[in-house]
Amino acid sequence: MKATQKDFAAVAPRAARKCSVFFFCGPDESGAAAAAQRIAGMLDDPGERIELSGGDLRRDPVLLGDEARSISLFGGNRHIIVRASGDEAHDAVETLLGGTGAACPVLIVATSATDKARTAKLLEKRDDALVAMFWPPDLASVTASVRSMIEAAGLRCGNEIAERLARAAGLDVAIAQSEVSKLALYLDASPQSPRTLDERALDEIGAKTEDDGLMPIVNAVLSGQTNRLSGELHRMAEVSLNPLGVLLAFERRAAQLAQVSARLGNRRDVGDFVRNDSRVFFKEKRDVAAQLAIWRGDKLARMVAKLIELHRAMLATNSAADEVLAQGLAMIAREAARAERR
Repeated sequence: MKATQKDFAAVAPRAARKCSVFFFCGPDESGAAAAAQRIAGMLDDPGERIELSGGDLRRDPVLLGDEARSISLFGGNRHIIVRASGDEAHDAVETLLGGTGAACPVLIVATSATDKARTAKLLEKRDDALVAMFWPPDLASVTASVRSMIEAAGLRCGNEIAERLARAAGLDVAIAQSEVSKLALYLDASPQSPRTLDERALDEIGAKTEDDGLMPIVNAVLSGQTNRLSGELHRMAEVSLNPLGVLLAFERRAAQLAQVSARLGNRRDVGDFVRNDSRVFFKEKRDVAAQLAIWRGDKLARMVAKLIELHRAMLATNSAADEVLAQGLAMIAREAARAERR
């Protein structure tokens, strides 16, 4: 079976019950990883967690089947998480499916892969497998997901509240779910006893908006304000901002610029277009217009490629993620400054 981020929440419970192999892919690597964790949490008895890399499976395609059919060290159930790139796990998955005997659940998070990958094609028509494709989140889809969470928790609110929650969570549905659960507990809400969620409750215990923490550094870098970069990196360290969270904010802004650029087409009046674009949040219009004047076409594509490269480097060298991020952001800021001076 197949799913995307739009219907994953609805498909996930059935998939966790019926499927034994899961393939999470798409440009939104964090969304794919979060989905794998969500499925793992839905398994009846996940047991011991075994982690394998795509490189391991590429070198030894039999390893996955052996591990999936092995007994846990502690005598209970187990599940396997595979972190792969592209189709590294294809031969191993093919070998696993061709084996005999019960196997534990296998969850594959495949960066740089899509639902057109060979591994996805191997699994998508099987009733015992799920292929889930994740695109970078946009405000509208996350707001819709938050509305569903709010209703399921026994809360009532308007779309403005749901959008504010989506923004406060940085378009991260896992964080949004945590916020909704916290608000439902605070208001003593349940499906049987609904409560109204208003601005007061958000102000009292809700998360601060992403703008309060992440957007200043995003705007400084993408607008080419190199004189602000050192101060923003210092602030990032002072308030212990998660480097990967900062990078994800850059990835979301890059996705937003790509979407606005596609709507803009060949028009030259960038500022006027963005000011009249109802899909751009009013507080972001000035920054989006300034950045869109710098990052369009090939420049935007190169910037997105650099962000992807940074993401992989930070995951590979977790202990030096701060340094890797700082170096990468400095390069992007200098390029934006050069483009601004032209």
